[in-house]
Amino acid sequence: MAEYAEPGASTAGGGAIVHGFPHLDTVRAALTALYRRLSGDGVQRFPSSVHPELVDFPPDEDLYLGAQRVARVMVQHFRLPDARMVVGFRDMVHAGNVELAAGPEYFIELHSRFRTDRRDVGAALAHEVTHVYLHRLGLEFPGTRDNEILTDTVTTYLGAGWLLLDAYREEAAIRGERLMMSAYKLGYLTPEEFGYVLAKRARAFGDDVEPWFRSAQARDAYREGLARAEHDLRRAPLAAAGWAARRRYAKDRKALAAGPDYSFEAAGPTVRVAFPCPTCFQRIRLPCRGRLRARCALCHTELDVDT
Repeated sequence: MAEYAEPGASTAGGGAIVHGFPHLDTVRAALTALYRRLSGDGVQRFPSSVHPELVDFPPDEDLYLGAQRVARVMVQHFRLPDARMVVGFRDMVHAGNVELAAGPEYFIELHSRFRTDRRDVGAALAHEVTHVYLHRLGLEFPGTRDNEILTDTVTTYLGAGWLLLDAYREEAAIRGERLMMSAYKLGYLTPEEFGYVLAKRARAFGDDVEPWFRSAQARDAYREGLARAEHDLRRAPLAAAGWAARRRYAKDRKALAAGPDYSFEAAGPTVRVAFPCPTCFQRIRLPCRGRLRARCALCHTELDVDT
């Protein structure tokens, strides 16, 4: 079920398009859950993002055949060889919906607006096919909101969700006799949160999709998300932490006081620090012995830390 925002910057739920990072804790929990379910090696099976040429949907292509073709692209990307997607269109609140069953056929409904505006058919299908993928993995979060955030995060981190961010745009629209600005987006994550997950993917896979964005607003949101993701790499006890963060960390270590992301525990003469991996956010525990190299047991990221 993919949420969308309509002209006038209103979301499918009736409120304004939200910006910033209000769902960051759930996004990070989703990345941890994904790595735990697939393993680091399993996640690495998605080194390349869906190429824009594969989901281009020209206006002269048959609506249903084209939708089936794009759905097959997503099925192949997520390695669902036994899944056949049947795509239809109707008026509804959300951008898309999928009927989850045992398969081998899955029925996807897309909003009727996609009949005439096909730019984001690939984005909507990416989200719905990810629902199928997660259903087969047996991976879900309790509650509709958190489960949709999980779906958006996995779609993006595994290489198909850049389309969801690219669906965020502002453009002029004529309403009656007035020229107005229209804002549109897909997904439950904010544009900046999509950018954050894409930046995490770019660092993990070396897969930078910024040149593919058609939307200037999507590009700006990606850069804001990138700045937030880079901030994760400068938090103590990572060696790249800034002077102020290092100073606070040293003070907290002496007092065995918890900091913004880290905490300390003492067992006899040994003091250990626990902090989240900046890639998968699994908690890492290390002895406080100064500068050392560490490797996350879950995602296999190598870290330069100063404990």
